[in-house]
Amino acid sequence: MKLTMAQALVKFLDNQYICFDGKETKFVDGIFGIFGHGCVVGIGQALEQGGHSLRYYQGHNEQGMAHAAIAYAKQMHRRKIIACTSSIGPGALNMVTACGTATANRIPLLVLPGDTFACRQPDPVLQQIEQYDSCAITANDAFKAVCKYWDRINRPEQLMTACINAMRVLTDPADTGAVCIAMPQDVEAEAFDYPDYFLQKRVWYMDRRVPSEREIDSACELIRNSKKPMIIVGGGVTYSDSDKSVLAMAEKYNIPIGETQAGKGQIPFAHPLNMGGCGVTGGPAANAIAKQTDLVIAVGTRLTDFTTCSKWGFHNPDVKMLSINVCPFDAFKMDATAVIADAKAAVDAICAKLDYKSEWAKEIADAKSAYEAEIDRCHNEKLDGVLSQKRALGIINETVADDAVIIGSSGSLPGCLQRIWKSKAPDTYHVEYGFSCMGYEICGALGAKLAAGDREVYSMVGDGSFLMLHSELYTAIQENKKINVMLFDNSGWGCIENLQNNQGTDTFGTRFTRRNDESGLLDGEIIMTDYAKIAEGYGCKAYRVTTEEELYAAMEDSKKQTGCTLFDIKVGHKSMTDGYDSWWRVGVAEVSGSERVQECYEDMKANIAKARLY
Repeated sequence: MKLTMAQALVKFLDNQYICFDGKETKFVDGIFGIFGHGCVVGIGQALEQGGHSLRYYQGHNEQGMAHAAIAYAKQMHRRKIIACTSSIGPGALNMVTACGTATANRIPLLVLPGDTFACRQPDPVLQQIEQYDSCAITANDAFKAVCKYWDRINRPEQLMTACINAMRVLTDPADTGAVCIAMPQDVEAEAFDYPDYFLQKRVWYMDRRVPSEREIDSACELIRNSKKPMIIVGGGVTYSDSDKSVLAMAEKYNIPIGETQAGKGQIPFAHPLNMGGCGVTGGPAANAIAKQTDLVIAVGTRLTDFTTCSKWGFHNPDVKMLSINVCPFDAFKMDATAVIADAKAAVDAICAKLDYKSEWAKEIADAKSAYEAEIDRCHNEKLDGVLSQKRALGIINETVADDAVIIGSSGSLPGCLQRIWKSKAPDTYHVEYGFSCMGYEICGALGAKLAAGDREVYSMVGDGSFLMLHSELYTAIQENKKINVMLFDNSGWGCIENLQNNQGTDTFGTRFTRRNDESGLLDGEIIMTDYAKIAEGYGCKAYRVTTEEELYAAMEDSKKQTGCTLFDIKVGHKSMTDGYDSWWRVGVAEVSGSERVQECYEDMKANIAKARLY
């Protein structure tokens, strides 16, 4: 078929399918786009002329729409995507941050930025960045550092190999992430006789990688020789639909479970073996168990510093690591014995072969009981004259529907959520914490809503992150997709202020204050912002909340609304959760005039000595 490169791209994307566990589904559901001169008459024309089933979504910030696409793919267990297209220069570069978010979290994201002219005749074109040492470099080369696959289409026939490689990465559970195909604006409109076989329906098989017999034997031997193992559930458990298999293993062998941010919610919170979140943003139960364990069974987790407390969290001198992961890069972290396989396939194979019982006794029940009591304390915390952030979360947790989806990413809220949020059903806890990208929360809520259908979606966002990016709230209104923005206003970057103070430095640059004309510093009065009025300007139903009674009433009224809502919740300064005997390594100043900073530096050195070296 004689088609422009952009027309062929649209037709190709419309015919991509995946097959997982024998179920075949369409892979590309639509395209987010913000049209500029670099794409509007290329891929924009191809989308406008029709002949395809891709839905076009109008984004309002390129980073925001790409974050919505990431959240959509995450909520769909990486089996469906929405592509993103932009113009050249600033529009394209806005998506670089989102590509970092996707790749860090192992989520498929396809970005299609416009590019400068391949023929170079009109150069320098509007929004082009000129490099004196090479005419081949454009702004889109910036995507290389944050993408799993990068390509530029300088001739229309190059589209075919680029698309096959892009789909190879996007559908690979072990190597997925962001994919960038840069599209020079002249080439987008150039025609080529594309062969029928390129444009026909293509099915990509996401087969479960089966472990080898040697790997299973090694895993069984490690577990058999352990006394007090623990399981850490990561995002791989979510994406492989292996939650039931992991829980069956825990029950069969009496193994307590800790959760990462990406794995939380798949195992019922109420289950007696679920110790909740582990690590820096974890709770007291999992962190206490981690200090005693002699074998960590990491299932589908990248073992980040937040999960391992910067490799400090496991205090048993004989502790060993067993990592079940489809990605070899992740499977060998922390000198682990690796089972490179699909989580469900590996866990089922272990359970079929191993006869074993751990030596855990009342420690599990004691840790769980104390943890539940601590959550109840946090959920019911009372402060004089102000609403506690922990109390607000408790009320929301109590009143949302069991199948409601909560979404978060940055600030103090992910810590509070991992520690004290009780997930009531699978696929209801959606926190992006691989990149902890400010601005994901509201934009991601749109993507989660597109995937979640009639279920309510609640965006847990701080005032700092709201100010940074909430562009796709407008898109949610435009698409008639109701999202509920739970804006926790503590007048600053609260979690970073805590980090700053805990490492010996007084509050500086982390509260939202006016410039003091006398001192010249940002230490004047706190700026009080009416965020509800901003939301009302967009057309949202807004609630101003300063008391628990107002929050209860707003929660009930919001359920009657059909459009987007925003809760402007004023919470007390430093009313978030504690660290629960965790440690996070940050670079404390080695030289300082502050005695407190010097003490923190010595404390850091002492904790480094307790951590694993690799």
